[in-house]
Parts: sequence; structure tokens; C-alpha cells
Amino acid sequence: MKPALLPALMLCATLTLSVSAASATDLVETASTAGSFNTFLATVKAAGMTDALRNQGPFTIFAPSDEAFAKLPDGTVESLMKDKVKLAKLLSHHIVPGKLLVAEVKPGPMKTIQGDSIKLTSDNGMVTVNGARVTTSDLKADNGVIQTIDTVMLP
Repeated sequence: MKPALLPALMLCATLTLSVSAASATDLVETASTAGSFNTFLATVKAAGMTDALRNQGPFTIFAPSDEAFAKLPDGTVESLMKDKVKLAKLLSHHIVPGKLLVAEVKPGPMKTIQGDSIKLTSDNGMVTVNGARVTTSDLKADNGVIQTIDTVMLP
């Protein structure tokens, strides 16, 4: 190898590593980029769970879309935002340990990070969790996966 090529190869390797590191995304970034989780992200922030969803995991989040939050009775989200403990309990009810892709769903109960159970069903590719339908699946992040659901699951 010619000595003049070595610096160029090292620069290419450095640029490749920089691009790979820059493309790393956590669950919060993935939800933010998706654009349909504004209310969910606001509740995560209010509950003080942002750092955990950025730095821990892997987790599977059954994340209610903005439309799912809009189905709640008027004032519900605002009331929850004022009660950090209740809000964290609600959000934890939507999160399970590990990366669970839709194709891997086995019907039955599954423990949330809070310790309670949610019930998963799968019927001809349609997955539901406690009756909430997965509408967009497998939004992958480095520390987990997001499954969009159409209903907020109350513990």
C-alpha cells in the first residue's frame, strides 16, 4: 500500500464511524422523529422518564399515538401531568422489558416494567394489547422498539 493512501483510508474510516455513531437513536429520539407521539413525549418528560428511555433498556413501548390521547375525556391528560406518580404508573403500564417485534408476539400475559400484566393477542397479523390495536409496528431504536397503539391503556 502506498504511504499516501494511508491518511485517506484513515479519514474514510473516521467518517464512516462518525456517521454510524450519529445515526444511533434511542427510544425518545425515535418517538420524536415519528411525529405522532407529541403527547406521549410530553407525558414522559412530565413524569421524569426521559433519561430512562434514552439510556436504559432494551424496552418495548406500546406508545399511544396523539389520536389515542385525544380519545381520553377532556382534562384527563392535564390532570395526569399534575400527578407525576400516577403519570409514571400509567406510562410504565405501556412498557415491557426487551425488544418485542410484532412477528415475535405470543398471545398471553406479559409483565410491564411496573410489574403488572398486560394481555397480548395476535390474530392474522393484527396485534392487540389489552384491547388496544397496534397500528404502526416495529419502530426500532438502539435501546428498544416502539409499537404504536390506538388507545391509552389505563392500569
